[in-house]
Amino acid sequence: MENLPALPLTSKTDFACHNDEFLAVAPEAIVDIVLSSGTTGKPTRVMYTERDLQRLAYNEHVSFAGCGITAADVALLTCTMDRCFIAGLAYFLGMRSLGAAAIRNGHGTLASHLEIIKTIQPTVLVGVPSFLRKLAVFINSHGVDARQTSVRKLVCIGEPVRGADMVPLKLGSDLHDLWNVEAYSTYASSECISTFCECTARQGGHLHPDLAIMEIVNEYGRPVASGQPGELVLTPLDIEGMPLVRFKTGDISFMLTDPCPCGRTSPRLGPILGRNQQMMKIRGTSLYPQAVFAALDEIKDIGDYYLEITSTADLADELTIHLGARVGQPSPDWIRERLQACLRVTPLIVIDPEEKVRQHLYSPESRKPVRVFDRRKIL
Repeated sequence: MENLPALPLTSKTDFACHNDEFLAVAPEAIVDIVLSSGTTGKPTRVMYTERDLQRLAYNEHVSFAGCGITAADVALLTCTMDRCFIAGLAYFLGMRSLGAAAIRNGHGTLASHLEIIKTIQPTVLVGVPSFLRKLAVFINSHGVDARQTSVRKLVCIGEPVRGADMVPLKLGSDLHDLWNVEAYSTYASSECISTFCECTARQGGHLHPDLAIMEIVNEYGRPVASGQPGELVLTPLDIEGMPLVRFKTGDISFMLTDPCPCGRTSPRLGPILGRNQQMMKIRGTSLYPQAVFAALDEIKDIGDYYLEITSTADLADELTIHLGARVGQPSPDWIRERLQACLRVTPLIVIDPEEKVRQHLYSPESRKPVRVFDRRKIL
C-alpha cells in the first residue's frame, strides 16, 4: 500500500481519449454499457461484465444495510433505470440483493409517486434530495402530511445534504422537517462501480475496503493528511470489464480515519465540497460552487437559482447568480451583501423569470438539477 502513490494517476481525459483501450475482457463478455460524462465533449462508455454487476449489487447491498435498511423494507426508487445511467440499476440490484422490495417508478410524475406512497406505502425513498424535497411539498399541498406517511428513511443521491462540519445543509434540514425522518447521503462513481454511503451514525460515507482503495490528493497528486481537502482518487478492486488504477474522480472531499460510532474502523469519505474543474478564483479568493449553494440556501424565501461562471479579458473568474423571481424574496443588493459576508466575494445577481431559471435547472439530458454553467475560456 505504501507504494501505491508511486503509480501514475488516471484522469477522466485519459479514460475518455483511450476508452476502448481500458477494456480488459473480450467484447462478448460485456453485458451492460452505460455512458458517463467525459471531458472530451462526448459521452464515455463504461462497460460491465456479469460479475461486475454482481459486484455492484453487493456494493449497494452493504451500503443499504449500513443505513439500517432490511429485507422487510419497501423502497420507492425515484431515479431512472434508462437513458444509459447506472444509478437506477445499481439501487435496484442492491435492494434485490438485500431482499427488500423495490418499486421502480423512476422519473414518474409527482402525482404518481404520491399515489404509490398512499397505496403501496413504501418505507424508503431513494432519489435526488432536491426532488425529494419537492415531492414532500407536493404531497403536503394535496392534503397529505408527508410526516405521517409510511416513509421512514431517505437515501439521497447526486447532491450533498451535509456540509464539511457534518451538520445538515439547508437542503438536509428541509428534508428532515418535511418528512420527519433521517436522510442518508451517498456518493458514487460510474467508472469505479463503488459507492460510499452513510451509516446510521451519519458521520461520513463508508468505504467498503474489499471493494476499493481511497486516496485524497493535492494538486500535485500527493496524498494529504486525514481531514484535509483534496481530490478523491479511487482504485476499485475486483473489476473485470474496465479496471482502473488511481482514478481521479474530479471531486473535492476529505477522508475521515477516526473510528465511526457504528463500530467500523475503515476510512470514510466526507461530503463532496465541489468539483476540481469548477473551482473559481475570484479576486484572489478560491471558491467552490457548493459553498455558494450553502450560503444561498440559508437565505429565507429565496427562489430557484443557478450559477454562471465566466472569465474576463485577463482570464479572471466572474460569478453571476441567476435567481428566479419570487414574491417576498430579499432584494438583490441585500443578497449580494449577505453573500459577500459569507464568501468574501461579491457576485453579480440577476433576477430572471422563474420559468426561465427552471428551464436551465431541469434539463431533459440530466437526472438531477444542473446548477453550474461554466463558460470560462479554456486555454
